[in-house]
Amino acid sequence: MAVLTEEQTMLRDMAREWADNESPVAAFRRLRDAAPAAGYDAAAWGEIGQMGWGGIVVPEAHGGSGMGYLSLGMVVEQLGRNLAATPLGAIGPAASAVVLGESEEAKADWLPRIAAGDVVATLAVDEGPIHGGAIATTVTDGRLTGTKAFVAESDSAAAFVVAAEDGLYLVTGDEGVTRSPRRMADARSHAEVRFEHSPAIRLGGPELTAKVVDYATALVTAEMLGLAEQAFGVTNDYLKTRVQFGQPLSTFQALQHRMAKMLTELELMRSVVEGALEAIDANRSDRDQAVSLAKAVAGDTLKLVSREMIQLHGGIGMTDEHDAGFYLKRAAVLEAMWGNAAYHRERFARLNGY
Repeated sequence: MAVLTEEQTMLRDMAREWADNESPVAAFRRLRDAAPAAGYDAAAWGEIGQMGWGGIVVPEAHGGSGMGYLSLGMVVEQLGRNLAATPLGAIGPAASAVVLGESEEAKADWLPRIAAGDVVATLAVDEGPIHGGAIATTVTDGRLTGTKAFVAESDSAAAFVVAAEDGLYLVTGDEGVTRSPRRMADARSHAEVRFEHSPAIRLGGPELTAKVVDYATALVTAEMLGLAEQAFGVTNDYLKTRVQFGQPLSTFQALQHRMAKMLTELELMRSVVEGALEAIDANRSDRDQAVSLAKAVAGDTLKLVSREMIQLHGGIGMTDEHDAGFYLKRAAVLEAMWGNAAYHRERFARLNGY
């Protein structure tokens, strides 16, 4: 478990309190039923912007706090516990691409607005159904052309950080941009985005693309950790209160073994997720390995815990009236984002020379 500073502890506790009081799972259920075009509650996002969470990885010189990815990951984790629908996980890596990029104009123009929560920026990388495929997007005379298959938070994005054949570019505005929303199981914002000769600002080469994708992947594992922790907690509480054959379900040895298995996997998951976030903040040379390890473990663990949540709740867990299905659906989408467990096990092996 990571050793937190006093400031990080306060940030984590504030995020947890806000999520529990202002964005419980009931708020996500209402959002799912209302289906706003942006995919999130604008008022709730406004509160997050006022708290400065959009600028956690933005340097102080550009209006952020520069606290790093472990701090942002803790906030994303706490929001993930309650399935809070916000674009925060997409904004962090997009902001980092601008921070690390070569355009000073883009930094001055976009980072202060991102940090304040005034605009949404997101990554647009994958062009097929599987992460890691070839990139065919091209840029000619400062104009970008290509199609990105699944872009999170694209319905409200004012800026896209787009992967092209020769590196990473920033596309702003709607000139040449066509969004085709996709209805996914998790009821969040996803779309296919087509760029037709869209004005683009170069940020960096393929090495920047790889780095920023690692950042995005690490944040996804932080959200997965929040989901897994909450799914486990809700299931544990249910087993302690549900009486069957005259005694609580938690007294049945077979169920105790299943809960113990999940608890040990969750401890391992927290270790590798926080390790990946710390590797990013320290700019360690094994960042890519740490991120792949975290995504592989997170994918397997969240799949286990979300499925056991439904199984151990019995019939009620299979109904829409219960929250268990929300966790299973979001888990399925997050596992596929930026490569599933199988992809990252293979990548980890390749990075280690196997």
